[in-house]
Order: sequence, then C-alpha cells, then structure tokens
Amino acid sequence: MAFSLFTPKNRIINLVLNDHSIRLLELKQTNPPSAQRWNERFLPPGIISDGKITDIDSLANILEECIGEWKIQRRQVRFLVPDPLVIIRKVSIPAEIQDDEIQGYLYLELGSSIHLPFEEPVFDFYSLKSDGKTRDLLLFVAPEQQVMEYANLLSKLKLNPIAADISPLALYRLYHQLDQTSANEVLFSVQFDLTSVNLCIFEQNVPLVMRQFAIPFNVDLWDVKTDMAGQLIFKYTGETEELVIQFEDIFREINKLSDFYRYTLNNEKSDITKFLLNGDHPMLTAIYEEMKERFDVPIDMISLEPDKKVILPPSLLLPLGLALKGVQ
Repeated sequence: MAFSLFTPKNRIINLVLNDHSIRLLELKQTNPPSAQRWNERFLPPGIISDGKITDIDSLANILEECIGEWKIQRRQVRFLVPDPLVIIRKVSIPAEIQDDEIQGYLYLELGSSIHLPFEEPVFDFYSLKSDGKTRDLLLFVAPEQQVMEYANLLSKLKLNPIAADISPLALYRLYHQLDQTSANEVLFSVQFDLTSVNLCIFEQNVPLVMRQFAIPFNVDLWDVKTDMAGQLIFKYTGETEELVIQFEDIFREINKLSDFYRYTLNNEKSDITKFLLNGDHPMLTAIYEEMKERFDVPIDMISLEPDKKVILPPSLLLPLGLALKGVQ
C-alpha cells in the first residue's frame, strides 16, 4: 500500500533503538524521501548493552514517556533489530529444494548443519545463484528471544510492531531510492555511530558480509544536550587521543574486511569500488576526511535535497531508510 493512502493518524512509525538513543521518524513522501516529523531521546548507558535489553523496566518507562510526548499511542511500528544481534551468512542447499520448501529446510538445518552461536533463531533468506546441484542463499539470522523482547515490549506499551529490519538494508534502501548507486559497484557501507560501528559489503545490491564493533563509551567524557530543534548534540570533553585510538582500531577493521572480500569472498576478481559513510558520530566529518586520506576508494555520503523548512540530521537517515521498507 502506498503511503499516500494512509491518513496522517495511521502513518507507520519507524523506531531505531541502540545503546545510546531512541529515534523516531514518520515518512512524509518517498520520492524524494523526506520526513514528516522526527524525534530523538538520549538513552543512558546500562539500559541497552551491545543491542541487548539489560534494564527492561527503565527502557519501558523511557519508551512510555516518549510515546506520550511524541503522541504515537497505538500506532503501527517498524523497528530495527540491533546490529550486534544479527548474523549474515552465505549457505548452500540442494538445488532440488523448491522455493516453498526452503523455509522449512532451513528451520531443520539451523543448529545442526548450519551452526550458530545461539539457539532458537529467527531468520530470513535471499536466494543467490544455483549451479544445478546446489543453490546459494544469503541467510539473515538473529536470536528469537532478544528480538521478541523488543517486539513484546512495544506491544505491551500498546504499539503494534508490524515489521523488523536490519540497519545495512535500511541504509542501502535509502541510498538506492536516491539513485546514488552505480552499475557493477561493490559498496562498502560504514555506519559510524557513537557507541558502535557497522561494516557491510554489498555486491549487486546484496549484503554479502557484515561486521559489528562496539566503541568504548564513557558518558562522563561527553556533554549531551538537546538543541531547539530536538536534535541530540554530543560534545567530547576528554582527551582527543582516546578517540584517535578508537578510530585507528576501526580503520584497521575496515582494511581487514576489505582484504577478506578481495581474497576470500571474491578470489581477487574484483575489489571495493566505493565506501558509503553514515552515522550519528559527532566527528563524522573528521572521519570522512581521514578516510579520504587513507583509502584510494571514493568515499560517498547520502545526500538529501535541502529542505528550507526541515534539515534532517545525519542520525535520522537510518530511520528514513527503515521507513521505505515495503514501499514500492
């Protein structure tokens, strides 16, 4: 159903929760994508940790306040499964298994021939190529208990969760909708947030491999405020050398994943053609400049047409991509 058919009170709400924030976005239009409205709320450390809810009572109280302040009672909600919970894995299955049998086959194989670091997964898959004997699939897996904890909490607070997504797909959906893709590109997305970094490599519009890294976050070394527009403003008050060390670690991981794609996944047939940088880290511009110095590959960022009335912060691009899920 096209969003133009929804009345304003029935528009779907898009929620992104991570270790340090709750973000909401309501879509205004899809072409070009723009926000009807958005909100942010800082989440103190210790409530969500590495994507897992560690203090559900505090999170419920904060979400209940947000629901009242943002006036989203009883609305339908899409949400992102936190990156640390998600595994993307390429698997092969017998080619004779029919499309309508794949779900059941994978359900039986998960935990036996397909080994995972957790039990009782929820999963989705994307079909890749077949050589006649086997068919390759891209498997997206997360622990059911943690995913349902988010869904059940939203339901308990009288919201109606209707869809879940993962951040690299949400970001790529926006990137594709804005026609920033190029033919035959191998895109390396870098989602650089305040408390984590997500790295994902896309080939022919498909996310082949993803890595997630936590960034040490000491709230005492950050001044956190909300400006007049409701945007979270983070200002670092500690020694800048600490951030430099963090960035160096991430740049090393970018090199490692690039090499893994080049030599292991692709047998040196092709290489990364573009980086896509995004995130809510307050030093994202400095990170962009440093990446331009370090890497010989072009560095791109998602750019929206400027709106004189509303300037969408970079931190809201992820929920904007989530809002495009299921929109034709």
